[in-house]
Amino acid sequence: MIRNKEIQILLLVLSIIGIIAIGLAAFLFSIKAAIFTFITTVLLISCSLAFTAWRYREIEKLSNYLRQISNGEYSLDIRDNDEGELSILKNDIYKVTLMLSEHGSLLQEDKIKLTNAISDISHQLKTPLTSMMVMADLLNDSKLNETKRVEFTRNIRVQLERMEWLVSSLLKLSKIDAGTIRFKKNQVVVRQLIQKAVETVLIPMDIKEQTLLVNGEDEVSFLGDLNWTVEAIINILKNCVEHTLEGGRISISFSENALFTEIAIEDNGKGISKKDLPYIFKRFFKGENAGEDSVGIGLAMAYSIIKSQNGSLEVTSEEGKGSRFQIRIFKQVI
Repeated sequence: MIRNKEIQILLLVLSIIGIIAIGLAAFLFSIKAAIFTFITTVLLISCSLAFTAWRYREIEKLSNYLRQISNGEYSLDIRDNDEGELSILKNDIYKVTLMLSEHGSLLQEDKIKLTNAISDISHQLKTPLTSMMVMADLLNDSKLNETKRVEFTRNIRVQLERMEWLVSSLLKLSKIDAGTIRFKKNQVVVRQLIQKAVETVLIPMDIKEQTLLVNGEDEVSFLGDLNWTVEAIINILKNCVEHTLEGGRISISFSENALFTEIAIEDNGKGISKKDLPYIFKRFFKGENAGEDSVGIGLAMAYSIIKSQNGSLEVTSEEGKGSRFQIRIFKQVI
């Protein structure tokens, strides 16, 4: 402590003041007054040093505490209810410790999620890659007939398109999760939104001879991003088409009130089991009724897109009777 330059300056100043006070007391009053002033000066300097030493010890405790925090020990509690600068500092450090602990937990959760996501992506890419490698080896066979060659080439292209969709979807989801996408706030007419989304599923619906019913007023609209909302609707519609049998029905209805704009997409397909319902919007989740080519990312993307636009996406379903997806885009209160 004495080696501290600030303490040395303080002692020097106090000593000079004490010497001047002693000299003045001896000159103006008496030797007794000078002795009393000397004793008082010594006591004041001693008290100052004792108080400074105490503060040094407290600061050293805080330093040790901070070193323990840097080593990942967040369980220590140094709060006290006393008044003073050190108490305020202790409480503030404890608050920061709690924040660091929470951030550490979140980072650990993110690390686990990232590990799981990488594992899931690797699994999803491994299947088409293995399939393409086998077909590529077969294509090298000079005795392979032309019909098989065309079939294998077409299958390779299908697998490549699937991989491209998967990677593209994952990139979109990552951008949404990171908050790097700025969703537009334009007036979106729902009927035009539905027409644009339905275009992508008309061919598979025609192949399965499914019926599409659309019901709603032309004036229904909401503030949002047209293209991203179309992406969400497409993923929901693809799910409905996939899980609805040939000759089935898919209906879309939309309405608007003072609180929100609602879009309901309903099918009379296989439905979703009760045990799968809580996880239907989880990434890479595949229910027991999912198709072989299902990746489990479409509904997760739809959910993220709707939630990012001040909306909600809910599903109700009954096995053997179909599913109903309910989208609500809430109006902003001014």
